[in-house]
Amino acid sequence: MKKVIKIVLALVLAASSLGAMAAGDAAAVLASLKQRIARDGRTAVWDVNTTTQDGQLVVYGTVGTQEQKDAVTKELNDNGLAGCDNRLIVLENTVDPGKRWALVKLSIATCRVEGRHAAEMATQAIMGTPVKVIQLTDEWARVVTPDGYISYVPQSSITFMTAQQLQAWRKATRYIVTTYDSRLVTEPKGDATVSDLVLGNILEYKGKKGKWLLLATPDGRQGYVPQTDVQELSQWAQQPFSAQLVESTARRMMGSSYLWGGTSTKVTDCSGLAKVSYFACGIILQRDASQQALTGMKIAGTDWRQCKLGDLLFFGNNATGRVTHVGIYLHDGYYIHCSGQVKINNLDPADPSYLYDPISCSRIDGQEGSTGITWVRNHPWYF
Repeated sequence: MKKVIKIVLALVLAASSLGAMAAGDAAAVLASLKQRIARDGRTAVWDVNTTTQDGQLVVYGTVGTQEQKDAVTKELNDNGLAGCDNRLIVLENTVDPGKRWALVKLSIATCRVEGRHAAEMATQAIMGTPVKVIQLTDEWARVVTPDGYISYVPQSSITFMTAQQLQAWRKATRYIVTTYDSRLVTEPKGDATVSDLVLGNILEYKGKKGKWLLLATPDGRQGYVPQTDVQELSQWAQQPFSAQLVESTARRMMGSSYLWGGTSTKVTDCSGLAKVSYFACGIILQRDASQQALTGMKIAGTDWRQCKLGDLLFFGNNATGRVTHVGIYLHDGYYIHCSGQVKINNLDPADPSYLYDPISCSRIDGQEGSTGITWVRNHPWYF
């Protein structure tokens, strides 16, 4: 009898050991998968854990998309760990189908790293920006913006839509604000404001009265805008790249103050200035300087004299290569950036306005369509 008990215990211990090995192997496999598809926590939700129950491998936690959950199962199967119990919660599947998409309805919406007003501001999203909703918590929506950035926005700042409603919006005649700022007013030449407007805001066309267009915000508020302040969106989206437009947009913000998380003409941070300036050309850049630094055609920081108008300059820790700041190259060593305020400095130590040595530089012109550099006209959320 004792011999039988010992055998049973040995088998139990062996099974437990094999289960622990399987969980350990799975954890290593999934860590490798994370590096490939969810490395950046700013653009991916990934809280994946492994354990064993009754000798079976169990995967649990939270991911953002169904594609991620499916990738976990496939990766384990491909690595000889088939038959796992995949209990991962997919955030986007927890949202009611009627609220899985939204449009920003304010001229500028504040997006935070957590769903509370006291949390750090992560970014901003402007009127008419389509966002994918992956989680709803009380008064907040966790959303993905067209650049892939994940943040929390107050539900009061957006208008929820179904996928079908978003498709109808994409097919509608829309206009984009092309001037630095404007106003939506109740009557042509009137002074009663429906909403303030900033560069890049997108509204739906409803009619025309003389030289004024009747436009609607995403939540249905209607008003008039001078025709000179806007352009039909599909026409605007076909524009070629213009380094001169990048420069003029950035220069319009000269002297405006720095705000961490700002990505609008009202107020911006360093990477926000680059985003706003390039969006004026119909190009979506990545949100943060460290992300932007991984895109485009690379130029060594020491070779900055090879830069041309519109190239991005990255600054930070030369020893570690960590990027913390970005500017836009102008000419003769001069660049425009937001550090305390939007201003111009020079890369040449001999120049009185010298400030910082770049770690690296990136050329966006000619690299549209590569990773992290997207034409608005080619983004499926807009068209």
